[in-house]
This record gives sequence, C-alpha cells and structure tokens, in this order.
Amino acid sequence: MFIQTEPTPNPNVLKFLPGRDVANDPRDFVNVDEATASPLAESLFELEGVTSVFFGYDYVSVTREPQGPEWTTMKAPILAAIMDHFVSGAPLLREGGGDSHAGGEGEDSEIVAEIKGLLDSRIRPAVAQDGGDILFDSFDEETGVLSLRLRGACSGCPSSSATLKSGVEQMMKHYVPEVTRVEQVL
Repeated sequence: MFIQTEPTPNPNVLKFLPGRDVANDPRDFVNVDEATASPLAESLFELEGVTSVFFGYDYVSVTREPQGPEWTTMKAPILAAIMDHFVSGAPLLREGGGDSHAGGEGEDSEIVAEIKGLLDSRIRPAVAQDGGDILFDSFDEETGVLSLRLRGACSGCPSSSATLKSGVEQMMKHYVPEVTRVEQVL
C-alpha cells in the first residue's frame, strides 16, 4: 500500500491519501474521547503531538500541536498507523460509532435546500481538496445569516476566515440572494 501526503493551507494539518475510499460520510475527531469510536482515530491519537483527526471521502487529515513535534518526526508513525489499519481490514468505525455531527431531522425550507445543494456541489469538493470539510449548521431566514461549521484542515486554519468571507460568502450571496452574511460556528 502506498500512501501519498499533501500539505494543506493550514501548516498544522497534513493530508494523507491511502489510494482508497476512507469514509462514506466525512467524520471529525477533535479529542481522544471522540476517537474511541474509530480504531484508526484512536491509534492516531496515541501518537505524540496529534490533536485531531478528520476522515474525508478518500483521505485522512491529521492536525498536530502548533508547538509540538515537526512533521518530519510525525509523518512515519502516522503513515504506519494508517497502513496498519487498512491492511488489517478493521472497520473504520466501531459498532455505534456514527457521526455525532449528523444533520438534524425535519424537512428543509426551499432556501435551506438550495444552500445545502450549493455546499454539496460547489463548496465542499473544493474544501476537501485542502483536507477539510464545511457543513451547514443553520440559516436565519429573518436576518439572512448562514452559519457553517468547518472541520478537518479548515478548522483553525489561518486562512479560513478569508475563505469564508471572500469565497463562500460571495458565492452564497450570488446564488442565494437571501444570504446576507456567512459566519463560522465553533
């Protein structure tokens, strides 16, 4: 198995591409307690300096402590953990390890459906190229404020606020005029 690595705009996140599907639904693990839902995430959190793990459709993004070990030290143990997991054939998630950030219940309004469609078709694929994900959180139809949640390499990235304002907000305002502002939910 050959695993490629790619840098991301966030200097504390590295993207690992195992050359196979990783997750049907992107999944974020921001602490060791959440990581117990996944054997792979759990083994990555055991490595020194790992602060979060994100599973994309075909990649794994790993976030390191800003003042922690350098990537040159961390890369080999991370590659070994990812390779060991996929070679073992173990499931990505343990039984009952469904996504705790899954969307809410109920039917979406026409505007919310349009927003989600634009996120899924145009924005999320672009963000995934940088090792992250962006999710719909809420839309206030009275004020036009769209709240989004950033995950993976996008969470904590120095350029994420610029991406939200100059990229996502402009595109949303253009295609969905009811959107007046885009905000990040932490």
